[in-house]
Amino acid sequence: MKLILYSKPGCHLCEGLQEKLEQIRSFELELEVRDITTREDWFQAYQYEVPVLFLASPPFPPSSSPPTLLPIPRPSPRSTVAQLEQMLQKYRQDDRRE
Repeated sequence: MKLILYSKPGCHLCEGLQEKLEQIRSFELELEVRDITTREDWFQAYQYEVPVLFLASPPFPPSSSPPTLLPIPRPSPRSTVAQLEQMLQKYRQDDRRE
């Protein structure tokens, strides 16, 4: 499972979510953190929304086209690692069915 986290420096919500995602051990998780301050298009899209989380689904059939990005609703900052894991499990199962 590959997740993309749009974040920015100094964002405590972003740092908290990243920290929790990095603690998930019940399934393989690849996390790509994108700093929105490094690209104008990312900054314009997410400057008031971070943290923003996407599931990156590989193209079907595999090709040279970029992955499909499925938005994942922002979890509560109070969510535990176990709660986050449970929420992501649903997306993980949905992604496998494709």
